Amino acid sequence: DNVLANVQSGKADIAISGISATEERQKIFDFSDTYYESETVLVVKKDATGTYKQTGDLAKKSVAVQKGSIQENIAKANLSDANVVSLAQPGEAINELKSGQVEGVVLEKAIAQGYVDQNSDLAVSDITLKSDSKDAYAVAMPKGSDKLKAKVNKVIAKLKKEGKIDSYVKDAYALSLKSSTK
Repeated sequence: DNVLANVQSGKADIAISGISATEERQKIFDFSDTYYESETVLVVKKDATGTYKQTGDLAKKSVAVQKGSIQENIAKANLSDANVVSLAQPGEAINELKSGQVEGVVLEKAIAQGYVDQNSDLAVSDITLKSDSKDAYAVAMPKGSDKLKAKVNKVIAKLKKEGKIDSYVKDAYALSLKSSTK
């Protein structure tokens, strides 16, 4: 939300931070072509994977999400009978899971996998979380940024064609693993 506020206030010309171009956001911002499509998953304690096989198994249970994220909306839509707890950071949500304060954490798949790889007691659940729209990331910019949008789209197309986006995602994932062990 803070990144988007900086674009809206004119402090930044673009925002690129895993931002989904939702219908609501498209009313306020122009968006580039998408550069990455993600999947939303549920992280649970490894020994609970057999307990939570479908969304209904989380009824009356607490599930954490990052406040203001697309995953927050997906969790509320898919887990309407659960208590969705919105927290500031994904790491905080993982700590709540590990301490038993929540039964699961809804995250973007690459982020979730990073936490699972670093925590042998966690696993990605088999529960499918559906979304009305693809969770695709795009660059946000102020309304009416036609020339800037065209330039950004040209760069995105080039990076996709060269396979650089996938490479960047892998590099960012590797960096996240290093920083989470410090």
